[in-house]
Amino acid sequence: MNVRRMGVPIGIGLVIAIAAGAYLIGRNQAGDKLESASPRPAGATEPAPRAPQSRPASGQVSVPVPARVNAPGNPAPSTAKGRYTHFRVGNSNVKAILADGNIVWIGTSGGVIRYDTVKDEHRLFDVRSGLLSNGVFYLGKIDGRLYVGTYGGGLSVLDAATETWDNYNIQHGLADAFVYDVLKDSSGDLWIATWSGANRVRGGALGDRSKWETFTVKNTQGGLPNDWVYGLREGANGVIWLATEGGLARFAGGQWSHWQHKDGLGAPIDLVRDQIEFTRDPAKESSHHARQKAEQGLTGVDVAYNPNYIVSLEVDADGSVWAGTWGGGLAHFDGRKWSNLTVSDGLPANHVFLLKRDAKNRFWVGTSKGLALMRNGRFQVFKSADGLFADNVFSLALGPQGSLWVGSYGGVAMFDGTLAAQ
Repeated sequence: MNVRRMGVPIGIGLVIAIAAGAYLIGRNQAGDKLESASPRPAGATEPAPRAPQSRPASGQVSVPVPARVNAPGNPAPSTAKGRYTHFRVGNSNVKAILADGNIVWIGTSGGVIRYDTVKDEHRLFDVRSGLLSNGVFYLGKIDGRLYVGTYGGGLSVLDAATETWDNYNIQHGLADAFVYDVLKDSSGDLWIATWSGANRVRGGALGDRSKWETFTVKNTQGGLPNDWVYGLREGANGVIWLATEGGLARFAGGQWSHWQHKDGLGAPIDLVRDQIEFTRDPAKESSHHARQKAEQGLTGVDVAYNPNYIVSLEVDADGSVWAGTWGGGLAHFDGRKWSNLTVSDGLPANHVFLLKRDAKNRFWVGTSKGLALMRNGRFQVFKSADGLFADNVFSLALGPQGSLWVGSYGGVAMFDGTLAAQ
């Protein structure tokens, strides 16, 4: 299905009214963080990390209401760890950032923002432009086109040259309208992570229904440990790794295998209980989580902890796997055994939202309480005092001239090469 619509141009400091309110991305180089439209009370903390949510009734997400932003042109503030610029996107999480040459794409709950770093110009792509949902979880460039994984709107693919959208949903073969990750493997097949299993599209032929396959717990006889698939990576020899709400899965040579907390994934609750400050019990919020808690033997846990739930995933060149867990810290699997790193080892927090090995082979770890750069088993930690927009870190990209773009709740921090060069 082709939809040809233009993105919405937005200038710095310009407010555009739309049906759900208004939208703004603002730039701040004055050093002070921008307040949201509904400022956080003095002394209030950032939102606690949320457990996997029950499916909302609609894929639409309210667009944030903007506040006034400072004019650009002021000298960029700096800390001992580098100079930075803040971009405010309202009361939403920035779950995806993609750097493509001089263009940086930012995925928010209000749509996708295209930022030209040379012209200092912004454009917003949302439901008016052809997306089926404003909530964005994944951004990637595959075969020259922008892939957008959305909350409830399926998979949208943009040809930026013609500004034509192709939208794919359940009727096309997609396992679910909630899309968390997309991977093109070395054989040319396309993998899609969704709420209800993983798709493989042979040869990446999205327009051919016969090329679509769906893998679930049921049709893999439990090889896929949970239908909520959150992340995808390809390892050595074409092995596909899948992060799920119920553990780590591997697809190799047509065979499935998986690992869970009982196999060593994630630190034990006795080790991390006192390091978890969030006491909200997801099982009290939905039947889904109550059932999951019983199935995974976590009925005695009353804090934000599920070591089987893998929020982020990375695979190294040697084939070893890194898994960011929900409260169980950073787990590493060398193919035989697991090891786990926690706050006790210098990790900022045990809720790990982001894992990223960048083009310079640096390993970044985004958590609920800061960003860490891992070197030789040690963590160098960056927080809001060092220039982050907020301490919770969901996305990261290496941009032009060595800049580093970090997405958090409410906005993005862009660090110049002085941080990225470290």
